Order: sequence, then structure tokens, then C-alpha cells
Amino acid sequence: MDEKLLELICCPETHQPLKLVDADLIAGLNQRIEAGALVNRAGVKLEGKIDEGLIREDGKILYPVRQSIPTLLIEQGILIDQ
Repeated sequence: MDEKLLELICCPETHQPLKLVDADLIAGLNQRIEAGALVNRAGVKLEGKIDEGLIREDGKILYPVRQSIPTLLIEQGILIDQ
């Protein structure tokens, strides 16, 4: 993900800064997606692995990134503590 883009974007809900998460967290989330055990904030079960993720400064919400495109919609966010 482009560093300049990361400096510009923020959480659409709280306007907190976002940062890329490490590969271990993404791998864990992808395992939960494969198992059918992960939903987004809208309650929709996630399908298809995510490539990267942008996490809010408070660490509560992750926004998925697929094919280098971040999905910055509130309802598409993933609660990390679910």
C-alpha cells in the first residue's frame, strides 16, 4: 500500500489514523474467513481472503484491503474482538 495514501486516509467513522497490520493478523483473519466464522459490522459473513488490512488507531476495527484497494465503508469494517 502506498505510504502517501496511508498518510491521507483515516477511519470513516471516527477519523482516527489507520495503519497496516502485520501478516500474522491477516493470516488469522483469513483462517476465520475460510471457516465461515467472520462477519463484518453489517453482520454479513465474509467470503474471500483479504490481502491486507488497515486498523484503526484504537485497534478495534480493521478495514479490509483487496488487490491494493482499501474498503473504507463503516459497515465493511471488521470488529477485531469478535
